[in-house]
Amino acid sequence: MDNEMKCPKCGSEHVYQDASLWVCPECAHEWAEGEAAESDAGGVVKDANGNVLSDGDTVSVIKDLKVKGSSLVVKGGTKVKGIRLVDATDGHNIACKIDGIGAMNLKSEFVKKV
Repeated sequence: MDNEMKCPKCGSEHVYQDASLWVCPECAHEWAEGEAAESDAGGVVKDANGNVLSDGDTVSVIKDLKVKGSSLVVKGGTKVKGIRLVDATDGHNIACKIDGIGAMNLKSEFVKKV
């Protein structure tokens, strides 16, 4: 284990390598070794395919997501228009409104740019 490697999201030193990815057991964040420096340096938000996201983009949800504290589900394929990028410590870096559900935050790893 590389003692210099830390989780880019929570700063934990308890990370391990799984195939080509690094994994943080504390916050469940996964990243490639080069991504850690890149995400810290620029604050760039990327979708599941690696496309850079910006305010006002339209994205599509890539899998069914349960809404915490509710019985609602955001279905895979749902299009979300006019996203706003936010700096959230819990990993939910997209603020948006979804038809039929309302305002909520999403993680960029569960969306793809349309």
